[in-house]
Amino acid sequence: MIMLMSTAFLIFLICMLVMLLASLISKKTFSDREKNSAFECGFDPKSNFRMPFSLHFFLIAIIFLIFDVEITLFFPLILSMKFSFFLNYYLMILFLISILLLGIYHEWNQGALNWMF
Repeated sequence: MIMLMSTAFLIFLICMLVMLLASLISKKTFSDREKNSAFECGFDPKSNFRMPFSLHFFLIAIIFLIFDVEITLFFPLILSMKFSFFLNYYLMILFLISILLLGIYHEWNQGALNWMF
């Protein structure tokens, strides 16, 4: 146990040392308003150079990703159907589907699924 803790502590110290050296040696950059703005041959830009990002689209994408990962929980249940009792299998599937439906209802109730233009 002591060997494991000392090895973990040694790894932690090496990581901290490397991070400290990287921050000391790294190139320092100073950014100002002129360097961050768009450059159009010395003239002021005619439009905003950064495209607006839809936060609602990002939220829908994250919700899709979460529910997509939860759907993958059903694949092991398909394989375990042969080895389990029908009542246990039915209760497990009912439990997982109810969690998914409660999550969708919560997102719908919060208004995260409404597309507004």
